[in-house]
Amino acid sequence: MKNIKLILEYKGTRYAGWQKQNNAVTVQQRLDEAIEKIMGEKPKTYASSRTDAGVHALGLCVSFRAGTRIPVEKLPLALNSALPDDIAVVSAQEAEADFHARFSAKGKKYIYRICSRASRSPIHRDFAWHVTRSLDFEAMKEASGHFVGRHDFSAFKATGGSENSSVRTIYAAELIKSGDLIELHISGDGFLYNMVRIIAGTLVYVGLGKIAACEIPEIISSGDRTRAGKTAPPEGLFLSEVYY
Repeated sequence: MKNIKLILEYKGTRYAGWQKQNNAVTVQQRLDEAIEKIMGEKPKTYASSRTDAGVHALGLCVSFRAGTRIPVEKLPLALNSALPDDIAVVSAQEAEADFHARFSAKGKKYIYRICSRASRSPIHRDFAWHVTRSLDFEAMKEASGHFVGRHDFSAFKATGGSENSSVRTIYAAELIKSGDLIELHISGDGFLYNMVRIIAGTLVYVGLGKIAACEIPEIISSGDRTRAGKTAPPEGLFLSEVYY
């Protein structure tokens, strides 16, 4: 049996997230169907992250075991022929026997995109949060720096998560502006449920003047979810990369 590692890219708009569900179509379901069609085996797939409904991925890692005789380097072409056009296998390789897409991960990088302009954007509709008011980009940049480091991020997690600890280390949090588009690039050793979307929502509140940039350390220390910003919508979020 081979332990196979895949890197997936997908547009999450049409899917109820990664994980299989009984009453909705998911990315895992479509991938498992493609593997069964191409390899003739029912796989047990594991992902590095369980992205939510509407969230996209540029580099989701998936691992599974299979006895296929198809050369691993041919799997992207073979599987993509059986996948819908909004899901693609970018690369495939045979991993070490003890590799696990979720439990072997050392960190992740996410990108969150915000389109800041009065009129709606048909181009960015499924790929960015549309904020109709102008944002103070410099204040948002100042605020983003306060998230870097090891903190208890209880104030930036949604209810429903299964994490045992709310302590996480953020390696970098960078804001990039290009025209009407603002991107948050954030990486860390792990993220709580909806943590990136809540951080993005908080930065938008800073940009709107509802929260001062200097308040971020106090909000983090408080552990009080009600003091942070709203949870940003899913369409702006991309899982960019997983570190092993």
